[in-house]
Amino acid sequence: MIPKISQGEVQVRCPLDTIISYYLAEEARMTLTEKEIINKLEKIDTPTISNVVATYPRSENCMKLYDAWYGSWYTDQTIKCMYPEMGPKVGYVSTVVFCERSEKYTGMSRWALPEHIDRTRKPVVLVAEQQFPPELVNRVGLFGEIMTTQYKALGVVGVITNGPMRDIDAIKPMNFQYYATGVTPGHGDFMVKAVDVPVTVGGMAVMPGDVVHMDLHGAVKFPASKMEEVLERALKLLESESSTTRVYKDPEFTLKKWKQSVDGTKSY
Repeated sequence: MIPKISQGEVQVRCPLDTIISYYLAEEARMTLTEKEIINKLEKIDTPTISNVVATYPRSENCMKLYDAWYGSWYTDQTIKCMYPEMGPKVGYVSTVVFCERSEKYTGMSRWALPEHIDRTRKPVVLVAEQQFPPELVNRVGLFGEIMTTQYKALGVVGVITNGPMRDIDAIKPMNFQYYATGVTPGHGDFMVKAVDVPVTVGGMAVMPGDVVHMDLHGAVKFPASKMEEVLERALKLLESESSTTRVYKDPEFTLKKWKQSVDGTKSY
C-alpha cells in the first residue's frame, strides 16, 4: 500500500519513491538538527546553561531539573579547566573508574573502556573518577598525550577527572579539553576498575549518556532528552538578559528607572 502525506484535511497519495525520499530527508534533517543543537550550545557559556537547568528555580525559564544547591549537577572548585581559552564543549557522557592495581579487584579487560566510548553517542565527554589512596591522589598523572590521542580518535572531546594530568603542552594544540586538579609528571601502575557506571567527579554526579556542557567556569550536566529544550531556554534567557542590561547601560540611568523596569511601569 502506498503511504499518504496529509495536507490539512486532504490526504495526497504519492509515488513510493517520493515517500522514501521524504522520509530519508526527514531522517537526515533530524540528524543534522542534533548536530546543529550541539553547535549552538557550544556558542553559549556554561553559567547560562546552569541558569536554565536549575540555578534559578523561581524563574519561569528555569527547568528545575535538580535541586539548585544539593543536586550534584555541576562541578565545584576542586577541579579546574586546563584550557580556558578553548571555549565551550558539549558531549554525551562515557564513564570510567581508575584505581591502583591491586589483587583486591578483578579489573576490566584492555578493551572495556575503548568499547564503551565507541558505543557512546558522539561527541563524547569522558568523566573519569579516580579512586586512589590519599597518599597518591595528587601524584596520579594518568592522562597524557598518548591517552588523549587515543580518546580523540574515538570521538572524545574532553575529559573531566578528579586527579592531575600531564603533557599539557603537547595536548594544547589538539582542541581537547581537560578538567583536572592540576599537573604532575608521572604515575604508577593502575587499572580500570569499572566502566559504564554512575560516577561522581568534582561534585558532579553523572550517568552514562547524560549530556555535559562545559567551559572555563566548569561543567553542568542535564539529560540528553532535554538538550533541545535547554538550548531554547538558554537562547530565550540571553535575549531577556540583553533587554535587561539596556536599562543599566542607558546614559540616563537612575534608580527610579531601575525600579520602573522591575515593576513593569515603563518599558525599555
